[in-house]
Amino acid sequence: MRSMASTPRPEESSRMIDLYYWTTPNGHKVTLFLEESGLPYRLHPVHIGRGEQFQPAFLAISPNNRIPAIVDHAPQGGGAPIPVFESGAILCYLADKVARFIPQDLRGRTETLQWLFWQMGGLGPMAGQNHHFSQYAPEKIPYAVERYVKETARLYGVLNKHLSDGRDYIAGDYTIADMACYPWVVPHERQGQQLADFPHLAAWFARIAARPATARAYALADAIQNPGMDAEAKRILFGQDAATVR
Repeated sequence: MRSMASTPRPEESSRMIDLYYWTTPNGHKVTLFLEESGLPYRLHPVHIGRGEQFQPAFLAISPNNRIPAIVDHAPQGGGAPIPVFESGAILCYLADKVARFIPQDLRGRTETLQWLFWQMGGLGPMAGQNHHFSQYAPEKIPYAVERYVKETARLYGVLNKHLSDGRDYIAGDYTIADMACYPWVVPHERQGQQLADFPHLAAWFARIAARPATARAYALADAIQNPGMDAEAKRILFGQDAATVR
């Protein structure tokens, strides 16, 4: 793991958030938030295709050996740094830290959280399986490809319908729900989807793409040398079982 941040002054270092990241949709969620919020952070690329997620120092932060993960060196109330893993939990933690990008009223917060968990439990896992069977599986299994392409389309349709009432963003204002969903729609063509089939979702997607913080977040990914998914990366990423965590 290596940091991409310039060397901070000691007083800055004590306030920074360390972000352990790779160029995946889940990684992009957190850079979207950090670029929008202006919180100071250091980016530590974790090359998951080379097994860097199994290093002891990273596992102490993220025991599920997955990115992203953060360490907040200036938690609310002070005290020792707080590590957080799981992208949805990170977004909730950061939104509460800055009291932004999540409504403070009960109804708005509930709407935001239910769509955040919709992404965590639905859009992300289903699109992820879509990617796996369409792009990475050693053999194309027509049933699996069709199953996940159709389910991805269904989920796009759910979000498209939700956005059809004229709202700009998922919960009205721009929130962590949008930051969670957007990166999973970026690779829509690889998922066998056409945004033209979902006009309200397409307008929402364009709106987020036009945000300056979105451009900055994705520029960070462009600066990282990602060699793609070679045979060794597939072995590391797709060959894990219970023995991996023993």
